[in-house]
Amino acid sequence: MRRWNGWGNENSDLTTELNSGLRSLLEHHLGPAESLGEATLEQVITKVPPSRLAPHPLFSLDAETRVRHARGQSLPDWLDMHSGAVDSFPDAVAMPESSADVRELLAYAKANNIHVIPYGGGTSVVGHINPDVGDKPVLTIDMGNMNRLLAFDKESQLATFGAGTPGPLLEVQLKSQGYTLGHFPQSWELSTVGGWVASRSSGQQSLHYGRIENMFAGGTIETLEGTLNIPTLPASSAGPDIREMILGSEGRIGIITEVVVRVTPLPEAEQFQVIFFPNWQAGVTAARQLVQQRVALSMVRLSNPLETTSLLYMGAGENSSGVAALEQMLAAQGMGEEKVMMTYGITGSARHCETTQQVALDLCTSLGGFVDQFGLGDRWAHGRFRAPYLRDPLGLAGYAVDTMETAVDWSRVTESMMSIESAIREGLADEGESVHAYTHLSHVYGQGSSIYTTYLFRFGDSYAHALERWKKLKAAGANQIVANGGTISHQHGVGKDHRDYLMAEKGPLGIAAINALCDLFDPSGQMNPGKLLPDRQ
Repeated sequence: MRRWNGWGNENSDLTTELNSGLRSLLEHHLGPAESLGEATLEQVITKVPPSRLAPHPLFSLDAETRVRHARGQSLPDWLDMHSGAVDSFPDAVAMPESSADVRELLAYAKANNIHVIPYGGGTSVVGHINPDVGDKPVLTIDMGNMNRLLAFDKESQLATFGAGTPGPLLEVQLKSQGYTLGHFPQSWELSTVGGWVASRSSGQQSLHYGRIENMFAGGTIETLEGTLNIPTLPASSAGPDIREMILGSEGRIGIITEVVVRVTPLPEAEQFQVIFFPNWQAGVTAARQLVQQRVALSMVRLSNPLETTSLLYMGAGENSSGVAALEQMLAAQGMGEEKVMMTYGITGSARHCETTQQVALDLCTSLGGFVDQFGLGDRWAHGRFRAPYLRDPLGLAGYAVDTMETAVDWSRVTESMMSIESAIREGLADEGESVHAYTHLSHVYGQGSSIYTTYLFRFGDSYAHALERWKKLKAAGANQIVANGGTISHQHGVGKDHRDYLMAEKGPLGIAAINALCDLFDPSGQMNPGKLLPDRQ
C-alpha cells in the first residue's frame, strides 16, 4: 500500500535515511534542526467532513480513501499531511475500470454540478490534484485500475495503455513483447502514462527516446461534452495538432483514459559515464558541444561545483575514504573546488555504445575532462529514483528540500542559473537563515538546456513557519525564472503552484486562447478548476 503522507510504498526497501555525510553537510551549511513531530493517519481522518455526495456504485465515500487522495507530493502537501493541517478533501473517490465508467462518472458530475479532479499516480509536486475549499462537491477520479496494455501494433511500434498504467508496470508489459517506452522521469515508479501526457513530462533519457510529446501518438479523452478520439498518424499537415491540445492540459479539458505511445525495441546495451571538468564553463561547453554536434547520447547531466561536492559527500555516508581518494586524484589533475561533474548515458546496440563512447570521451577530454574510474556512472544509474525518498527523513529531522526547474537558451544558461540560485540562497536573509542551493542541467537541447535547482532549509519552529519560508523561496526563484525569460516549468507542469507565472510565458492572447479551449470542453468550469490557468481578471 502507498504511504499516506509521503513518497513510495509502506515498508519499501528504497526508504532512505540520513547518512552521516548528509547530516554533516546540513549542519555545516544550515545549522542543527529539530523535529516537529508527525500527525497520524487517524488524527487526519477525524478532520474529514461528511461527504456532500450521495452514495453511488462507482465511487467511495470512505474517509481514509478521501485522505489518501487529498494531496500530492509537493512540499506544501508534505507539510499539510505531517502537521495534520489539511483543510480540504474530495467528497468521493472513484476508481473506474473503463472509459465507459469514466463517461458515466462525468455525466453524473455534469448533471449534479460537481467538480472533477483526475488522479493518476498522485505524484504531482505543484498541486495538480488538490481540491480547493469551496461550495461545490469534489469527485476525484483515480485511474489506477486502468493499468493494462490494451493493444500492441508491432509493425507500427505502437502500444495502447490504460491511462493509469504506472512506469514499472508499463515497462514490464512492454518488455514481454521485447520493447520499451524509455520514459524514465524521477517519479517513474509511481507516476502514470496518462499523467505524463497531461503534464508534458520529460524522462531522464529523453535525449535518446524523446520527451512524452514525441512518444504520444494518440488516444481517448472523455470530456463533459463527449468523447475525443485522437487517431494515430505518423505525420500530418492538416491544421493544428489535436494532440497538442491534450499535452499539458492537466485535466482542464477532460480525462485521458487510453494513451497510444510510440515504442522502441529493447536496447542491446546501455552504459553511464561520469566525467569531471575543472570548472563550470568547461562543463557547459562540453554539454553544449555534445548535443549540438549530435553525439548520439541518451542523456547529459551536468552538476555545478556546489552540487558536485554536495552529491559526493551525501553519497559517501560513513565511508568517506572513497571520496578522499577521488578528491586526491582530481587534485592531481588540477581540479579543485570549482570542479564539476557530468554524467552521460549511451543507449543502443553494443557497437553503437562502443563507438559513441569513444566520440564522447574524445570530445570531453579535449575540453579538459577527466574520466571517472570509480564507477560513479553505474552508481548514479542504480540510485536514479532514490531522490524523492529523501524528503521524509529530511523532514522528520527538521529540514526541508524542494526543487525549481526551468529551461532557457544556451546564451542565458549560466546567468539564469546564478540569478535563480542567488535569489533562493538569499530568500530567508531577513530571518538570518541560510539556504543551501545547488543546480544541475538535467536535459540538454541544441538550442538550450533545462536548469534544475535543489534547495534545502530548516523548517523553523512550526510547520506553518516552514510553509511561509517555502513561499518566500518559491517566489524568489520563480521571479528570477520569469526575469530571465525561462519557462516556469520544464518537466513538472503548472498545477496550482505555477499558474500565476504562466502569463509571462503565454501572454494575454495565449492565455485567452487556452481559456477558450477549456471553455469549449468544459463550459461550466468543473474540470480540475484552479489549476493550470491564472484566475480571470
